[in-house]
Amino acid sequence: MLEKPRAVIYKKMSRCSRDCCYKYTKRRLPILSWARNYKLTWLPQDALAGFTVGLTAIPQGIAYAIVADLSPEYGLYASFMASFLYIIFGSCTSITIGPTAIMATMVQPLVTKYNADVAVLLTFLKGCIIALLGFFHLGFLLDFISLPVITGFTAAASINIATSQFKPLLGIPGRSEDLVDSLISVFSNLRMIRYQDTLLGIGTIAALVLLKNLPGRRTGTWSQKIAWATILARNALVVIVGTLMAYIFSIYDLYPFNLTGSMGHGLPPFGLPKFNAITNDFFTTAGAMGMSLVTVPIVSTIEHMAIAKAFAKGKSLDGTQEMLALGLCNIGGSLVRSMPVTGSFTRTAVNNSSGVKTTFGGLFTGALVLLAAGLLTSTFRFIPKATLAGVIICSMYYMLDFKTYALLWRAKKIDFFLMLITLLFCVFLKLEWGIIIGISLNLAILLYFSARPSVQTEIEQVGDRTVIRIIPDESITFPAAEHFRAYIMKLSNENSYDVVLDCRNLKRTDVTVAKNLKLLANDLGLRGKNIIYENCQDDVESILQTVIPDH
Repeated sequence: MLEKPRAVIYKKMSRCSRDCCYKYTKRRLPILSWARNYKLTWLPQDALAGFTVGLTAIPQGIAYAIVADLSPEYGLYASFMASFLYIIFGSCTSITIGPTAIMATMVQPLVTKYNADVAVLLTFLKGCIIALLGFFHLGFLLDFISLPVITGFTAAASINIATSQFKPLLGIPGRSEDLVDSLISVFSNLRMIRYQDTLLGIGTIAALVLLKNLPGRRTGTWSQKIAWATILARNALVVIVGTLMAYIFSIYDLYPFNLTGSMGHGLPPFGLPKFNAITNDFFTTAGAMGMSLVTVPIVSTIEHMAIAKAFAKGKSLDGTQEMLALGLCNIGGSLVRSMPVTGSFTRTAVNNSSGVKTTFGGLFTGALVLLAAGLLTSTFRFIPKATLAGVIICSMYYMLDFKTYALLWRAKKIDFFLMLITLLFCVFLKLEWGIIIGISLNLAILLYFSARPSVQTEIEQVGDRTVIRIIPDESITFPAAEHFRAYIMKLSNENSYDVVLDCRNLKRTDVTVAKNLKLLANDLGLRGKNIIYENCQDDVESILQTVIPDH
């Protein structure tokens, strides 16, 4: 009689196990969720969005590769594989993954010091680190990096990247590393400024600003639709115009502009990165990367998650899945000579405004970039450096979030100064050290307020006696234990009243605090005073009862 129920239980367990596996697989492969319900009417919108993003990704990819001190084709290699993989693993419809200005500037010192193989290896290792963090659900660690630190870092990176383009904008040969180096280089070489490049670069910036402010709408009249398409494709348009100008001049054997020059031919080779990119020993090579192995994955994940949250459109965001997707996009990209990639705010905004319906739009973006990498490499050598410099400078200006700076100043001055300190250290020291200093200061401030919690104090009459009523904040933990005891003792010495510890708001405490309260009770008892505990919640009552049984 017992066999039937057991068989039913086994059957239910088997069904439950299959259901759990299917749900887990759907969660880790989001393509399984949207592909079943995909409508053919969505295809034109995904295609339009994908091609539009591709027109932005091509000039930006080339520009960011140059920022990273890499050959221009690396920016294209970084754009297509990530687009393909995110279709399968990505959970946020609008996000596009590829090279970004911040990733380029963070990898540039390694490329300059060693070679391009280091950037590819860093992409692989970064992908492994982020994927492992996602697999073990450690994304919560990023919550300890606050908005002021992120804002300061992003602003500093934008300033450094923009100023590094002053020399190519003015036609001065060579490159600059940061704000100070750029300003010194420009003012030391004023005689080398070429008016042709300067006019082209300034004209590029002016054209981008004018195009961005066209009165375009995706659902308006035909003229508004054309203006909207022009706004989205403005980066590609200015690069095409600059390239055509340089090509036409070259027909007459005239070269008024500094050109990007030759780039690799055809598609990238497929294979694992060189694990001996610096030395014959992998661990020595990894050690030579230094703090970049820590800071690049952290900054990349922060950048990606911030963009994912901004474009989630109110839907719950699966942070673990996004970390896994980002990690796998970097690992896959490293197999085709990609530089480090992450979510791009500019291209994601273009994707979203183009009305993309699913991550399938990435197929068209990747295909367009792949086509450009395979067929147009001989054309790219005519792209003027001043045009790319104008594109980068304009993009970096729009990354400066002046509204957030004003918000931090109005809301809380200490957050504003934390942002400013992070910015200054990132600009004048190094981006990696700047963000580490910013995070350290942020944690120090957090610990300080944890050690100095808010406490309300009232003197009131209870029956025929006067007492000091102390109402602590919702959390008093071990860093605050000694200060809290000293604070109550000081109040007690100043007033000859008993103490009432009102725990109505106290939701969390620990044994260290309880032990200090026991010492406090003993000290007050020697002075003929009492401490009374009121309104303790269950968790707090349990700790106090264990440490101070007679409280």
